[in-house]
Amino acid sequence: MRKLTAFALTASAAMTFSPVASGAEANTDNAEKPAVAGEILTPPAPAEPRINGARVFGVRPGHPVLFTIPATGDRPMTFSAENLPAGLTLAADSGQITGTLDAPGTHELTLHAKNAKGESTSALKIVVGDAICLTPPMGWNSWNSWATAVDQQKVLDAAKAFVEKGLINHGWSYINIDDTWQGQRGGEFNGIQPNEKFPDMKGLADQIHGMGLKVGIYSTPWMTSYAGYVGGSSNDPSGKWSMEEMGGKNGGKFRQDGKILFATNDAKQWAAWGIDYLKYDWNPKSPKNAAYVPTFQSQVADMANALKSTGRDIVYSYSNSFPIESAEEVTPLLNCWRTTGDIRDTWWSVTGIWSQQGKWAKFEMPGHWNDPDMLVVGYVGWGPKLHASMLTPDEQYTHISLWCLLQAPLLIGADMTRMDDFTLSLLTNDEVLAIDQDPLGKTAVVVHKEGEVNVERPNRPNGAHKVPAIQVYAKELADGSHAVGLFNLNDTPQKVGASFSELGLSGKQVVRDVWRQKDLETVPDSVSAEVRPHGVVLLRLRDAQ
Repeated sequence: MRKLTAFALTASAAMTFSPVASGAEANTDNAEKPAVAGEILTPPAPAEPRINGARVFGVRPGHPVLFTIPATGDRPMTFSAENLPAGLTLAADSGQITGTLDAPGTHELTLHAKNAKGESTSALKIVVGDAICLTPPMGWNSWNSWATAVDQQKVLDAAKAFVEKGLINHGWSYINIDDTWQGQRGGEFNGIQPNEKFPDMKGLADQIHGMGLKVGIYSTPWMTSYAGYVGGSSNDPSGKWSMEEMGGKNGGKFRQDGKILFATNDAKQWAAWGIDYLKYDWNPKSPKNAAYVPTFQSQVADMANALKSTGRDIVYSYSNSFPIESAEEVTPLLNCWRTTGDIRDTWWSVTGIWSQQGKWAKFEMPGHWNDPDMLVVGYVGWGPKLHASMLTPDEQYTHISLWCLLQAPLLIGADMTRMDDFTLSLLTNDEVLAIDQDPLGKTAVVVHKEGEVNVERPNRPNGAHKVPAIQVYAKELADGSHAVGLFNLNDTPQKVGASFSELGLSGKQVVRDVWRQKDLETVPDSVSAEVRPHGVVLLRLRDAQ
């Protein structure tokens, strides 16, 4: 049996789990009160400036740049940059970097943020080339809160909340509109026009950009979207469409491919509005239109080419249930791809998605990210009626920790205007987010697992699935340190650990509790901790030398 060195973890150092270490090494005489479920573990940001977010940014030659330096600390704050290349300008008051760079190459910048309390510096690498989305996108999507009830004001309110609640200062940047914005085709490009819920799409995008944020939109290569709105193809060369012509939602043509794809038309329209992100949503395994049977790769490639030709960088995200047999061939055309079906705010859903991620690890790299779907924390409900996430606080810590270890896109699915302090603390821990935004771009993999647990599906007596009861995930980071997640999927507290040989480490390591942003101690050959039910201990290990 392998030997695990358990470090003594007090509540001030550990997440929501028992502070008692095993054997003679345990010493809890002076231990502080153990953390309880729902306790906020993220320390408040200091008054002094602290630059956060990604350390690398990709842009294509000649395409517009918008990068807002994310920094916490008291305002007013002044921003500056050393080695800012010609073609870019930096707004000293907002930290917004804008402009264009025509020539391919790499630019190493030193960013500065200064206020009355002090100054912070950080490196930023701007890579001008074919690759964009060099770290996973972080933002918000309307579906898991508003679904079909989304409208222009709700989207604008989400953007304002990003600024007012400070998420923009931690690297959150995308405000994405999901299904049901679509009206009929028309306009200069014969692209899909917005319906009455979005009276001024260009004006909305301009407002969001003015805040230093980016904006995303939704479409599909089907003739109709999942919600029954106009899609990206048609059997009519003009693109005319009506639900009656489709035979209604129960008709044979609903959610099928049209003979004519309007990818170029729509991409030009989105670029004219200033769109920065596309969620392209369909299931290639659905029944095919007998009049037109495209290949999955051709559908993905047509839109990829259309987006690149617009002169604007638009993150290209495929949804949903990517057919893994096409991954090696198709994922290089995409920035993100949904590895599963839709998530719900239940432990059954999270663990079911979790259990499918291992097979996807080999396809992930900078610019190309596995997407296990949105974050179901805060107030969700698929609109218009919302409810607090049904995940327990421990399950929410697990949810955020795992998505960051997997280096997944982070898209909040909640009503941003109702963010409570606990939910905000989950989304604004810069050391946790740094694991997701690490420039090395390596997804975490399972290095140790034990046992099996049965997870019941709510209200479905025959819907249970089995998952490993104990799991340890690890990933290498760009600075040579390693992120380690100790997960307990049991319904009772359990000791969870791994040896350095399993983690690929040697020599003494300094152990840091990432959620509490605090060093614990130095250990010689292994780590372990008592972890609460459905909980996690998220660590960062660095060489003691």
